[in-house]
Amino acid sequence: MMSRSYTNLLDLASGNFPAMGRETRERRRMPRVMSVPGFLTEVDDDQAVSVSSDNPSTVTTERMIIVANQLPLKAKRKEDNKGWSFSWNEDSLLLQLKDGLPEDMEVLYVGSLRVDIDPSEQDDVSQYLLDKFKCVPTFLPADVLAKFYDGFCKRQLWPLFHYMLPFSTDKGHRFDRTLWEAYVLANKLFFQKVVEIINPEDDYIWIHDYHLMVLPTFIRRRFNRVKMGFFLHSPFPSSEIYRTLPVREEILKALLNSDIIGFHTFDYARHFLSCCSRMLGLEYQSKRGYLGLEYYGRTISIKIMPVGIHMGRIELVMKMADEECKVRELKQEFEGKTILLGVDDMDIFKGINLKILAMEQMLRQHPKWQGRAVLVQIVNPARGKGIHLDEIHAEIQESCNRINRMYGRPGYEPIVFVDRAVSIAEKVAYYSIAECVIVTAVRDGMNLTPYEYIACRQGISGSESCSNVRDPKKSMLVISEFIGCSPSLSGAIRVNPWNVEATAEAMNEAISMSDGEKLLRHEKHYRYVSTHDVAYWSRSFLQDMERACTDLLRKRCWGIGLSFGFRVVALDPNFKKLSIEAMVSAYKRSRSRAILLDYDGTVMPQNSINKSPSKEVLSMLESVSADPKNVVFIVSGRGRDSLSDWFSPCKNLGIAAEHGYFLRWSHNGEWEICGKSSDFGWMQIAEPVMKLYTEATDGSSIERKESALVWQYRDADLGFGSAQAKEMLDHLESVMANEPVAVKSGQFIVEVKPQEVSKGLVAERIFSSMVAKGKQADFVLCVGDDRSDEDMFEIVSSAISRNILATNASVFACTVGQKPSKAKYYLDDTTEVASMLESLAEESDSSPYIEETGDSSRSEV
Repeated sequence: MMSRSYTNLLDLASGNFPAMGRETRERRRMPRVMSVPGFLTEVDDDQAVSVSSDNPSTVTTERMIIVANQLPLKAKRKEDNKGWSFSWNEDSLLLQLKDGLPEDMEVLYVGSLRVDIDPSEQDDVSQYLLDKFKCVPTFLPADVLAKFYDGFCKRQLWPLFHYMLPFSTDKGHRFDRTLWEAYVLANKLFFQKVVEIINPEDDYIWIHDYHLMVLPTFIRRRFNRVKMGFFLHSPFPSSEIYRTLPVREEILKALLNSDIIGFHTFDYARHFLSCCSRMLGLEYQSKRGYLGLEYYGRTISIKIMPVGIHMGRIELVMKMADEECKVRELKQEFEGKTILLGVDDMDIFKGINLKILAMEQMLRQHPKWQGRAVLVQIVNPARGKGIHLDEIHAEIQESCNRINRMYGRPGYEPIVFVDRAVSIAEKVAYYSIAECVIVTAVRDGMNLTPYEYIACRQGISGSESCSNVRDPKKSMLVISEFIGCSPSLSGAIRVNPWNVEATAEAMNEAISMSDGEKLLRHEKHYRYVSTHDVAYWSRSFLQDMERACTDLLRKRCWGIGLSFGFRVVALDPNFKKLSIEAMVSAYKRSRSRAILLDYDGTVMPQNSINKSPSKEVLSMLESVSADPKNVVFIVSGRGRDSLSDWFSPCKNLGIAAEHGYFLRWSHNGEWEICGKSSDFGWMQIAEPVMKLYTEATDGSSIERKESALVWQYRDADLGFGSAQAKEMLDHLESVMANEPVAVKSGQFIVEVKPQEVSKGLVAERIFSSMVAKGKQADFVLCVGDDRSDEDMFEIVSSAISRNILATNASVFACTVGQKPSKAKYYLDDTTEVASMLESLAEESDSSPYIEETGDSSRSEV
């Protein structure tokens, strides 16, 4: 029978997660994943709200679970064809990063194998790898693997992340939803393997690379508080490129379920943050040197740290090459020649042919190198079924043959094209004899070739060898400015690989440079490479992951949303949803009440085009404000004319307009000016500045109020508008430094308003006035949704201690939306606010109030 996880694939990929129920049947420790090729046996679905494992581990120490597309293992079929032999892949980054983790931290791996394991052998292999190597293999059905790796990863994500758009339908490069569905299914299969071994209370999970970008959602959905990091080893494209991906938001939201997201360079991180800003409306902040994204109460850390090499492994391989005297053999082969070296994977983005053309240009422009300079180009086999590989290979071969025919002579070929798998020992030998390494990739996530070259040119310290380690330790690099390691190698000659002439001149400069200069550059590079190795990288990432996860553990967490819209909301433990029933109960017991309501986003939906209140809202507010025990205010940033017109049916409703600069206690009352200054001469200074930015920022506008000026950029380009707002804020603060005003930034606005005017001061004025008239409030309801309302919440929370509220007062400070706030309660949306007002209206006494001694408290206050 086909598995539930397999048949629900379309639901998963299209955004409909199935109901997540628990099975009562007992599971084996390493359940079988595949019974026949292409079919999955039954596995338990994940449960959205679970915060503990189905099979909790007895391990109490911290563990690291590293999840990647492939395990750091080598597999070989035994000679008798009965079973497999496995060994560690010592060159795998996943294995090497263990050196930076604490010695007492247990490390487990989840990933796939490079070989096909027969279904009948999978159980035995799984158990053996777990016991022997602490590895948990994920077996993907052949059809899923082909669509997942060769399809979505290599033909859609890989080109897009390297800035290549599918302009034509040639070779099926356009987005294919069936490939996306296979990508989702593959990520779910990796997730199921993680579930088998995880102890969510103690374990850290570190997910690697673009193959598993939606895995964080699966894990976070099952374990809300799990400690999880993600590191992207490829470039992340600019928002103009990334936004063409049809599943762009699904991937972004999935990544944001991690606690920390790592990138090799600031450029990649900046592009990611720009995508989050433009597509999800999220803004990042820098706190004490750390970048962070606020996302539903969680702070997702952004880590920028280029990976390094394993110095011990390089030295070991150098000794191997030395023992085999490979360096001596190569020196004899290229005696009297100046060696330039290129080591690249066979990939469309490595710019191999650009390098070869630059070599041709150098020989043409500088004939002295003809017969002397040799470019050795090693091409590693392609890692997968990438695009245009055959065409690229043929183009490279043709260029090599043409140049060798033109500039070659007996005993000399200017291009040596090594088109085969090269052992790491042989590669190290080539590094050792090369005068310069050339990297001309047009886009590459990191590229560790320059690091390896620098380490090899340093030689083996404290040992004699047939390679003559007493030679001066010098190296030169010509590298593309589009690769991840470029920023960290300041002594390299950086080039635009598309400019063949400039690259040729850089190659000539590199091999013509004096030995003293080469030595200085080498020493500078070696200091960096030797100290920023792979252990330094993994240790730094773990430290930042621990810091990023600490805050989450102190908060209450719960999951909301479906499919890849799922996210965890993390809020203060004391922050909870307002119980309307409990609030109404306190309302009925109280004798003097203060009710303060924001308007936009609270009483009126933020995205509503018609901003005037509905008849239903007016009726409810009229009923509540007519109760003689109540003092009810609309506290808004809007102007007094529009608010007065809209709420004219509510005769007893108070209005605080323009954040409290104007205040009126009832419809028939006079407007009071609460600001200390009525001189608005400063507007003549601020408005020209705002006009300057409005003219330069398409989609922005100026709103002139009686007491304030507001520059709005909600309809402008988000990135440009935000940048202009920051610049304007600095500009206005500078020119308004001696004026009695405050310059504030808000959500898509920059506002200039009189000092000492805020919603918090409105609340304080109302409470104090009620005390002065002997009507001290014993019930307070304060509801708002944005940053300006936080001032009200802050005053309300301290009002009892300041004796402006009764000591036994029932206080309900409530924000709209589940988000961090100074309020202690929340309601989900304006619909729930309306329901709350309806409940209050039903319990309010709107009968005429007959005064025994003078005016009503409302008119007196």
